[in-house]
Amino acid sequence: MSIIRISVTFPLDLLRKFDELIRQGGYETRSKAIQDSAKMLISEFEWLHKAEGTKTGVLTMIYEHGVKGLDEALTDIQHDHSHVILATMHIHLSERDCLEAIAIRGEAADIRRLTEQLKTKKGVEEVKLTVVSS
Repeated sequence: MSIIRISVTFPLDLLRKFDELIRQGGYETRSKAIQDSAKMLISEFEWLHKAEGTKTGVLTMIYEHGVKGLDEALTDIQHDHSHVILATMHIHLSERDCLEAIAIRGEAADIRRLTEQLKTKKGVEEVKLTVVSS
């Protein structure tokens, strides 16, 4: 297997958090941690674009609730996908941030559309899909 050296740019706060996590995770180098991160991203991307059939899981989302129109947009998206949403839990993390845990069950294509629509909204910081069963 050939190895190619690349350069990566990080905001300072993200790099500090990343370095702390790789120390806690026992990584010897940033390179190995970045390789593992890339593998996880590829796996998630492939699932989002190739999975089929009925799936069950949880979407977790962190967003900045003060972004104008975001609450309404997220609510509209969830209403449009009510056929795959079983339940939603909303948690206030801080004055700025909220977390939602969305229990889902349905066709992979529908879950894909829901995930992609949530991820693309301005003010949504992170959306993570965890499939717990097929």
